[in-house]
Amino acid sequence: MIAKKNVAIIGTVGVPACYGGFETLAEQLISNNDGSHTMTVYCSGKKYPKAKRMDTYKGAKLKYLPLEANGVQSILYDTFSIIHALFFSDVLLVLGVSGAYLFPFIRLLTNKKIIVSIDGIEWKRDKWSRLAKWYLWWAEKMAVRYSHLDISDNESIQDYTAIRYGTLSNIIEYGADHASKVKIARSDIKTYPFLAKPYAFKVCRIEPENNIHIVLDAFSHLSKYTLVMVGNWNNSDYGIELRRRFGNYKNINLLNPIYDQIQLDLLRSNCFLYLHGHSAGGTNPSLVEAMYLSLPILSFGVSYNRTTTDHKAFYFETGEDIQQIIKTTKLADFKKQGRLMKTIADNRYTWKIVCAKYTFLVKKALEIDTKKSIEPSVKSINKNILRNIELNHLTQQNLLFQNPAL
Repeated sequence: MIAKKNVAIIGTVGVPACYGGFETLAEQLISNNDGSHTMTVYCSGKKYPKAKRMDTYKGAKLKYLPLEANGVQSILYDTFSIIHALFFSDVLLVLGVSGAYLFPFIRLLTNKKIIVSIDGIEWKRDKWSRLAKWYLWWAEKMAVRYSHLDISDNESIQDYTAIRYGTLSNIIEYGADHASKVKIARSDIKTYPFLAKPYAFKVCRIEPENNIHIVLDAFSHLSKYTLVMVGNWNNSDYGIELRRRFGNYKNINLLNPIYDQIQLDLLRSNCFLYLHGHSAGGTNPSLVEAMYLSLPILSFGVSYNRTTTDHKAFYFETGEDIQQIIKTTKLADFKKQGRLMKTIADNRYTWKIVCAKYTFLVKKALEIDTKKSIEPSVKSINKNILRNIELNHLTQQNLLFQNPAL
């Protein structure tokens, strides 16, 4: 009998999943394991106190490290996870690039296989310092160059890696069918009075790259329309200042993070419009979940969001755009677009499809030694043509080859 190969999942806060894209992915991967391999998931001991820790979960082994999985400590967290996994795993599934500086040594000294999800263009996020951006820019290069297979969660990210690194990334998006519609009960209206009337909804980390200031300013001029926004308002000066400026508007409800899936689904599945302001990254989990819930989408108009929604959502760049779309769009048209978003999500964003793709990549990684190189034809396209068709992000002049620290 052939021994099963072991896959180590590295780079998540851990499982059971609690409000995170990579964490939900890890949980779904172990839940949908077809039995062809065993799994080990690394977890942050800072988020899972000893009383709640388990040796196994849904058939996967759990390993706890006394470090934070996010922020500056993520480099150490991923480093120790990778080094530990080298002693027993056959495939390292690394989610994020923080520990990618180890990849060249792993390729040189071991026969372990590396699959990495680069998680969007992380170094472009405004939340990072100049030094952090430089490291992430460099680590991304190491991740793509020295992994056996790399994953992009969006076609626009695949285009980016093809141009910058000359390799063909594997597109695997996120699933969304763990989200579900929740009917409003009378007791819910007592807790959340805004549920009694139509409202728009947004959930995200409170960071400038999510364009929260644009959305809030727009609704400060839309007194007839209610906005409900969920996020970590107290985690930054940006969030604290926005709550101070907009928290007293009667039509704006700013709620703290909701970690209960049912409560979150209650609020978002009953809105008349879902706002998505992310301007960095690839396929965003909260966006595809909203699509799966048949919600009409008003999204910030960057290429990643347009790709995710198949160019069929409503898009904004300014607060005036938001005001205009909400004032002029009929409720029936919003509902029609919501049904279209559901159709797209059913075809592309289900966990059965996503997990099958990951299983295939694990098997593929075990069979290959080198990554194929490509020369993307988009490099030969005139930059003015790319700009005219809203693909300016693919030009070399648009920071693709520039060090963010310069």
